Amino acid sequence: MGIDYGREIGFGVFPTPEASALERTWAVVDAAERGGLDFVGIQDHPYQRRHLDTWALMATVLARTERLRVFPDVANLPLRPPAIIAKNAASLDVLSGGRFELGLGAGGFWEAIEAMGGPRRAPREAADALLEAIEVIRLLWSDRRSVRFEGEYYRLAGVKPGPAPVHDMGIWLGVLGPRLLKEVGRVADGWVPSHAYAGPERLPEMHRRIDEGAAEAGRDPASIRRASR
Repeated sequence: MGIDYGREIGFGVFPTPEASALERTWAVVDAAERGGLDFVGIQDHPYQRRHLDTWALMATVLARTERLRVFPDVANLPLRPPAIIAKNAASLDVLSGGRFELGLGAGGFWEAIEAMGGPRRAPREAADALLEAIEVIRLLWSDRRSVRFEGEYYRLAGVKPGPAPVHDMGIWLGVLGPRLLKEVGRVADGWVPSHAYAGPERLPEMHRRIDEGAAEAGRDPASIRRASR
């Protein structure tokens, strides 16, 4: 990536959630567990008829492993309300003893999302909804007695948070545009782009934007985890 942030490098796998390839998926996961790898990331495309539900699959991966950390790469926000994402993520973290992280995306494949009953959002709308969702999720992981939020896309009206994650769970964003890259630095804990859209020639500029956002927010750029698949 051309920049050394002084962090220890981790390695993981990205198994397919295809129902017809389940034996291969378990072989990959089991090999990662035995081989000492760090992460399992699973894509989340609920409209893909060949795919198992990502959250059900992640729960099963956590149940059959003891070390690996698991995250959605990335959760499909337009089809999953952030309050439910927060509940699911915290629950998986509790059940696994702190081995879950949250990857979150603004959405794509809008025709497929709309066909499944989700909203079709323009790029700015999708970005705004993502930033609101981060606020909602963190409120629902807080220790407050009740929380309220009134946004353009999401609202909470006196919800009681809980359960809380059992470790300081990160929110990693799978984003690419200049505005949201700066928001990674400002409000997120990690960045999980696809190599197909963030190749070596683009990475220096993308890292620079993340670092700028971190600096503007008074954060250490090295505190933001960077990944690629």
